[in-house]
Amino acid sequence: MSGPSEGTLRDRVALVAGATRGAGRGIAVELGAAGATVYVTGRSTRERRSEYDRPETIEDTADLVTAAGGRGIAVPTDHLVPAEVESLVARIADEQGRLDILVNDIWGAEKLFEWDTPLWEHDLDNGRRMLRLAVETHAITSHHALPLLLRRPGGLVVEMTDGTAEYNRATYRVSFFYDIAKSSVLRMAFALGHELGPRGATAVALTPGWMRSEIMLEAFGVTEENWHDAEEGEPHFAISETPYYVGRAVAALAADPERARWNGQSLSSGQLAQVYGFTDRDGSRPDAWRYMVEVQDKGRPADVTGYR
Repeated sequence: MSGPSEGTLRDRVALVAGATRGAGRGIAVELGAAGATVYVTGRSTRERRSEYDRPETIEDTADLVTAAGGRGIAVPTDHLVPAEVESLVARIADEQGRLDILVNDIWGAEKLFEWDTPLWEHDLDNGRRMLRLAVETHAITSHHALPLLLRRPGGLVVEMTDGTAEYNRATYRVSFFYDIAKSSVLRMAFALGHELGPRGATAVALTPGWMRSEIMLEAFGVTEENWHDAEEGEPHFAISETPYYVGRAVAALAADPERARWNGQSLSSGQLAQVYGFTDRDGSRPDAWRYMVEVQDKGRPADVTGYR
């Protein structure tokens, strides 16, 4: 199947924190496609852009959710400001009386990390800001949102990161600050699993593979329509996936009555596709992290046979 059936999540309410673009947008849209009411947050709106200064907005994401079959509601929110997050959750409680799915996808630090730059040479202000955006925002959001999510049994919390626990444990990721940021989110899901599990909810960490976000496509000078052209300069780009693939992973988790089996674990889009049977929009099932270990990191020629 391509993704969860239409209407599977018709009675569910979700908050996708950090849904302006990339994985957050893909997740919000796929939850909408399954029928959910989805609150989408971020700092880029049609009236004001964040420091990214990019055209994507949370209102656009909300419209895509509604067009997919759900109900999208855009709420401008800076997740580093506790009062704004508290107000957001109060609004959801007032309008819906429940929260079934919380996706912590706040990031916003692509312009802050410096590749292969040691701690003592990395810009300190940028590094500290990265940790605040990637870690502190998640903690603030969960602190305010979890009491509402716990009102009913069966809630799901998804901590979005880059890399599985197994891969990140053995692999240096980009820089000190990036490595710490992404590994911290993995540990958040583990800790929340211990705190939420006995209270009837499930927490997981989830990573996409090499994701063709708006920023990634732009960096390679391609569009979603001609993305294969990027393989001329980077052959391993052949394993890449759309943001909707990880979105279908979240929708599948939310629709699974036995999702508690994953509590506290680190998961990937490719891994869950094998379990739940969903595909990316082109009908393939890329398994990027297995490919990274078995092909790319071993210096082998790009060949996605058996990996998508």
